Amino acid sequence: MFSSYLARTIKQRTHSHLFLPFILRSLASQYGFSTLSYSHSTHTLFQAFHQTPGIQYQKLDYNHFSTLHPSHLYQTIDFTQITECADETTKSDVIQLVKLLRSNFNPGEAESSDFLDRSDIKPSDVLINSVIWELKDEWKLAFFVFKWGQKWRCDNEKAWSLMIWVLGNHKKFNNAWCLIRDLYQSSMNTQRPMLIMIDRYAAANEPAEAIRTFQIMEKFKLSPDQNSFYSLLHTLCKHGYIEEAEEFMFLNAKLFPLETHGFNIILEGWCTTFIDILEAKRIWKEMDKCQIIPDEHSYTHMISCFSKVNNLFDSLRLYDEMKKKGWTPNQKVYNSLVYVLSHENCIDEALRILEKMKEMGLNPDSTPYNFIIRTLCEVGKLEDARGILSRMLEENVSPNIDTYHAFLEGVGVNFEESLELVERMGRSGNGPTRDTFVILLEKFLGVDEVENAMKIWVKMKDYEVFPDSKHLVIMVEGLVKHGLKVKGRELYNEMISIGIVEDPKLKKLLKDSLEDECRKSRKSRHEERRVRMHHGKKWFSVKKSRT
Repeated sequence: MFSSYLARTIKQRTHSHLFLPFILRSLASQYGFSTLSYSHSTHTLFQAFHQTPGIQYQKLDYNHFSTLHPSHLYQTIDFTQITECADETTKSDVIQLVKLLRSNFNPGEAESSDFLDRSDIKPSDVLINSVIWELKDEWKLAFFVFKWGQKWRCDNEKAWSLMIWVLGNHKKFNNAWCLIRDLYQSSMNTQRPMLIMIDRYAAANEPAEAIRTFQIMEKFKLSPDQNSFYSLLHTLCKHGYIEEAEEFMFLNAKLFPLETHGFNIILEGWCTTFIDILEAKRIWKEMDKCQIIPDEHSYTHMISCFSKVNNLFDSLRLYDEMKKKGWTPNQKVYNSLVYVLSHENCIDEALRILEKMKEMGLNPDSTPYNFIIRTLCEVGKLEDARGILSRMLEENVSPNIDTYHAFLEGVGVNFEESLELVERMGRSGNGPTRDTFVILLEKFLGVDEVENAMKIWVKMKDYEVFPDSKHLVIMVEGLVKHGLKVKGRELYNEMISIGIVEDPKLKKLLKDSLEDECRKSRKSRHEERRVRMHHGKKWFSVKKSRT
């Protein structure tokens, strides 16, 4: 098998690209692959994108290395559907209601909801949920709307769960527990709200409280079943408390026997939340000690982790072992192999993996193509990247925002080409987003093109992308670095005046730059006085000698 041969042959992964073409030459003839040439493409950067005019490319968000069991097993509430199910009338009512609340609500007083009752807005479950979601950063307003919804019996299970999530987000856990108590006293199911509390405690850096919440579920007549147990482990790992999750898993081994599934959650934590290959290896050995047999997900986690640290040898070794054990590699495994091969400059071999995926009935999406394109763009091989893009389009694989970002970050893409790419992003429905402009601002300020960075800043408004604190930090730091301190202060004051939260570090930077300017100014004035005094003394001595 070609992967095992590769793994045995490539002893030094830093030189793997020197050996792979020779090793895989026989493979090409065996599988009938033709030489995949892309390095002499004559396409311009935009001809490749122009090959399929009029197509509205889907805006997709791929989690390239997500290898956990289906996430819906642990999902406490699906917030994405809250606004999706609202019709145009409801969306209009949401905007109107939010404006009404912000202009009439006084958090310092006990408010009556009469002003809402007098409005023409008719409450509904969808409306209340949508408004709570819209006001998720203003918990008092959100809670006020929730209570108004209760008054009109528009407080379905999702509204309760969402309100508890909002309160947890703002660390108002006492208020959230009051809602859970009300749910319990109303004989409503409290399992989902309890899992939300576990998630919010972990997000608030309180893993002990998350565990305690799981332990007191019985007080609410909830049996802590295996799904809830795995949900707790997953939540702890997701928020970085992997050691706590592992310890809790072993402590409860009598109640919840050790199984592959539980170990996979811990393994996924070390492989994804923290890319710690040493800890991942330790868990792998621990599974062997406990006589836990790795499954498809276990191998997927490990191959993903090895690929992220550019360990081609072990990625291929485990890929081969996985197949020997009878597990069929999934798309995520092949994506990981494409990633590590691309980063090791083995582009031909990465393309052969794509062919292998097709043979296995796995149609590659944009993810593996983007890995290859990004690698080529990072080293300035734009012609090669365009060739991959052309191939991608020929195979009816639509570029997504990651594809555009790869080109925007590429070495050698100038200002005009960047603007044209941004324009095409807008036309294709793939942005641009705030992240797009972060990339561009950092890029042009990094190569001392301050004027172009300022043009990009202005261009954001054309796409209705409004700067946030991250953009402001990048711009102000860049302007100060290039000596445009006055412009930096003006921009900072302007953005603070329209509602961007002040950044203490940025404020200190501007203060220090102002003090530095004052010192230089004082020094300059002192030098001027010294020169004038020197010339004055010289003139006086000359005049005296004449007399």
